[in-house]
Amino acid sequence: MPPTVSDEDCSASVSGVAAAIRKTLGERIMIFDGGMGTMIQALHLDEDGFRGEMFKDHTKPLKGNNDLLVFTQPDAIYKIHRDYLEAGADFVETNTFSGTRVAQADYGVEHLTYRLNKVAAEVAKRATKDVSEATGVPRYVAGAMGPTNRTLSISPSVEQPDFRNITFDELVDAYSEQARGLLDGGADVLLVETIFDTLNSKAALYAIQLLFENEYKPVPIFISGTIVDKSGRTLSGQTGEAFVISVSHTNPMCLGLNCALGATEMRPFIEAIGMCTLEYVICYPNAGLPNTFGDYDETPEMTSSHLAAFARDGLVNIVGGCCGTTPAHIKAIADAVRPYKPRVPPTEVHPHAQLLSGLEPMILGKHTLFVNIGERCNVAGSRKFAKLITNGQYEEALSIAKAQVEAGAQVLDINMDEGMLDGVKAMTKFVNLISSEPDICRVPLCIDSSKFKVIEAGLKCTQGKCIVNSISLKEGEEDFLEKAQTIKRHGAAVVIMAFDEVGQAVEVDRKLEICSRSYNLLVEKLGFNPNDIIFDPNILTIATGMEEHNEYGINFIKSTELIKKSLPGCRISGGLSNLSFSFRGKEKVREAMHSVFLYHAIKAGMDMGIVNAGNLPLYDDIDPALLRLCEDLLWNRDPASTDKLLEYAQALGKDAKKGVVDESWRNNNVEERLEYSLVKGIDKYVVADTEEARQNAELYPRTLNVIEGPLMKVRSIDFIKLKLQLGIRYLPFLCFNICPNIFCAVSASQVHVTGET
Repeated sequence: MPPTVSDEDCSASVSGVAAAIRKTLGERIMIFDGGMGTMIQALHLDEDGFRGEMFKDHTKPLKGNNDLLVFTQPDAIYKIHRDYLEAGADFVETNTFSGTRVAQADYGVEHLTYRLNKVAAEVAKRATKDVSEATGVPRYVAGAMGPTNRTLSISPSVEQPDFRNITFDELVDAYSEQARGLLDGGADVLLVETIFDTLNSKAALYAIQLLFENEYKPVPIFISGTIVDKSGRTLSGQTGEAFVISVSHTNPMCLGLNCALGATEMRPFIEAIGMCTLEYVICYPNAGLPNTFGDYDETPEMTSSHLAAFARDGLVNIVGGCCGTTPAHIKAIADAVRPYKPRVPPTEVHPHAQLLSGLEPMILGKHTLFVNIGERCNVAGSRKFAKLITNGQYEEALSIAKAQVEAGAQVLDINMDEGMLDGVKAMTKFVNLISSEPDICRVPLCIDSSKFKVIEAGLKCTQGKCIVNSISLKEGEEDFLEKAQTIKRHGAAVVIMAFDEVGQAVEVDRKLEICSRSYNLLVEKLGFNPNDIIFDPNILTIATGMEEHNEYGINFIKSTELIKKSLPGCRISGGLSNLSFSFRGKEKVREAMHSVFLYHAIKAGMDMGIVNAGNLPLYDDIDPALLRLCEDLLWNRDPASTDKLLEYAQALGKDAKKGVVDESWRNNNVEERLEYSLVKGIDKYVVADTEEARQNAELYPRTLNVIEGPLMKVRSIDFIKLKLQLGIRYLPFLCFNICPNIFCAVSASQVHVTGET
């Protein structure tokens, strides 16, 4: 079927509509229509009313399939649209909330999906044309694309948390068909609405982007999420800000919220949306919360007064109504907001920051500390994890992911590149399982593979904005751009390896050359956000016995500094374990090497790294002899440093694998023991020591004094001291040790606090 727009005149018309809407949004608050379902219910149609002549012999019941009424009751649907327009609506939504083949399959009419959407858009278009001609005020059709009756982030089976009853690709196909019908029927904008699962909306947006790239001229995109209760989260668990970060890659004209809540309950969440987006804000709440009978009690005056307060306080650009609202509500809303100026979108939000999300937002600005990407959910980097995955023990493997987050990983690296695994299936299953664990999926994921099909599998299961690790110019520019375009379509950030058609970059100038070329291709040809570009200039193994490898660490640090200066907005990452691979099995030495390397690389501009966050010693805690050897090795100061470090490791004997546990600190007083435990991340004794302190009534007459005293002393003394000593960018290794253990200690005291007055 031909695309809707194919010639220059039509292209100008489409862009003219977008420009006209933007112009109006800058001048006044625009009005959306109200509830379609509310008005259809008022028609009191029976089964025959839904069937009409067209479906009189259909084998399945059709009552309740409101979308089908564009075929069987087109005049009634036209009148609803016209009533809303005459009440003051600038936009009417097509009657296609359930207009995908996924939803229509329940009624056995999925084969009519394209035609249904096209006819629905034509009916709405006729209404807007008639009212525009009568009033002289332009009116617009919003092609409604609802969430479907399936979810990509949530399993329908409690017993199978990794199970999904639909795939991302199936939803993309379904939404593509719907969008084609809407565009061919004359929709002026596409509205992805009532989003309770962000991954479903990402499938819709992926489909729309593909159509705009290959078949249709772009029209404005409106995106509206649904906060399900006062927790401020969607049904799939995301906060409002995380939701905005997850969908903003499509550059929507409007972002906002609808349904589920009334205006009063929605207010704090619409405020939050407005504070984290550059786009116009749309808000169309229900007429309050439903009563015990499922009806809505807010009168037009009540709803309009709430939205007038939104307008008065500069929160909105478009307002309307959802469930329970009628043309009377829309007229009252239009009258109530007319005196107020529209919200002025901010000129910048989190400038120069990299934005990621899991269930919660992650904002990496210029003052952000070093970001730990947990490395243990990698079949190539953890024998324990690999064994669990290859044996099909996915639930047990989740405990490793959880432990990584608890140990301080701010991003979780997932890699399934193992010869005996079906990488696509393994990635899909594990990421789906992660989605069922809020303690894990609250952080962004790093989808890691050398096989792009595996990367795509991970992206198709991730509702948040994640990182892809990695792509490169190894197979040439065309392959590089194709993969980068797919990643951009999913809304992910991307790691670019310093690797091209010639090979892996080793020297500083080659690293800079490849990264510069990659950056320019991404920014100039694809319009990639520079803040979403992460370079890995290759952390290569040192101390191999080969002289040419001796400066690999130096080259990474030097190239990091040059890349950050030359390529604005980019970040630097790397896989830390590669550095010390020649000392595998000598964990104490490896950990010291990693700590020394990071100490210097972070100062040069390294932003993040794939590390085992819980196993990094503080730079100043490393044995002085070992520290000197690691420094000499990293900076290639001593030709014999490799041999000397090997001798040091061999002298440790069995202790080389695990550092010697020195518990002499246990002889100190209880305050010093607590301070030591919290700073070092040792939770073995923290509860017992907290209780010992509590029992000292002379020093701590109330339990709260324990919390305010030795537990908080760490924050007031050690954080300041260590910040000065190590530099602010090295503090994550402290934070991730201290914070969980302070929580543990405070929790141990809490039962006693609640009993005191």
